[in-house]
Amino acid sequence: MASDIAPLFDYLGDLQKAVDEIQNTWRPDDPAYRADVYRQIMMQFSYGYFAFFHADAEHPDWAPLWNPVFTLQPNPDDIYLYCPIRDDLTYRISGSRGSVYMITFNTQAALPGLPGPIDHTGEFYSDLDDGDLKIDPDGNFEILLSREKPAGYEGNWLQIKRGASVLMTRYRSYDWLNELDPQMSIECLDPVPPKKRLSPDEILSRIKQMAAMPHAATSLFYGMQNQVKANVGVNVFEPSKYLGALSRQIYIPAVFDLEDDEALILETDLPKVRRYWNFQLDDPYFNACEYVYRLSHTNGHYAKVASDGRFYGVISLEDPGVPNWLDPAGYKQGTIYGRWYDCDSHPLPTLKRVKFADLRDHLPADTPSVTPEERAEELRLRVKAAQRRRRW
Repeated sequence: MASDIAPLFDYLGDLQKAVDEIQNTWRPDDPAYRADVYRQIMMQFSYGYFAFFHADAEHPDWAPLWNPVFTLQPNPDDIYLYCPIRDDLTYRISGSRGSVYMITFNTQAALPGLPGPIDHTGEFYSDLDDGDLKIDPDGNFEILLSREKPAGYEGNWLQIKRGASVLMTRYRSYDWLNELDPQMSIECLDPVPPKKRLSPDEILSRIKQMAAMPHAATSLFYGMQNQVKANVGVNVFEPSKYLGALSRQIYIPAVFDLEDDEALILETDLPKVRRYWNFQLDDPYFNACEYVYRLSHTNGHYAKVASDGRFYGVISLEDPGVPNWLDPAGYKQGTIYGRWYDCDSHPLPTLKRVKFADLRDHLPADTPSVTPEERAEELRLRVKAAQRRRRW
């Protein structure tokens, strides 16, 4: 049998397709970009093990999705969990809600690089959040997942539409330090055989799929951010109706560009009703910028709203000494993504490019100062909070 198996690297050839995607980045001849792309490929490749080997639809289990590797622009407020499912099976989620700000669940078609269609139309989507759930006084709940809702069933139910193969769960936190993540399990309710040992052919096929995943992801997401730039240019937010996998969420994207001696002021009205909102910075390859040890994101809990009721964020390579610093972690180009979730309006922010030295001339006169000591404490608490959340 061993003689029939080729050397391992023979099964990894599709990694080169991901390397070739550097031609679709903004600086294909920049050695720093090439090194970053290599790193990105390893991030996506490492995630592939969880996607292809950890669980299967008959033997479901939670796997970490993008949290620890930052790939594919994970929301820093979310702990993402992935579980394979099938539309001909029935599942039950049960557990304790915890005190996290929000939990969302959705079934959908395949993620980039997984077998099956990538759905951009919502045909396979079905979603709910904890606001839809019946939860007992102790915080416990159950959710039934199935293709059809059983007759007479009055409990929590999430539909698995025909063709859906993925269950995604998000533990969405606002106050990272003081909220507790849920504890949940998922089980298949249909009779299934014991989880088997994989055959050599199955193992090798999945390794090849792992190697193909980075190209599938980068080709899709480079295209998405390049389209934003083609549509509206740099330092301009694009009005977006893209909902992704959450029917109540609107994304607002922009490509940012600045120099060492510059700053970008992100300014926006806020919805009157705003259940959840945030802004995050991504690198030029659609990965979240470092968000544990850098302040590359903020949300409706941490953001400081100005006296005029508006939000002013500052993107700059150096600490501007004002609230709402969005630190690009050394990148001069990248993307910004904002989210309005369950809001009564979806304001379109603006970006103003100014000299860093003149920053205060372009902010409200009563904008407070943030001392180096205050910033260090802000970052210390962020690191402490992030490390307490499940990311693996």
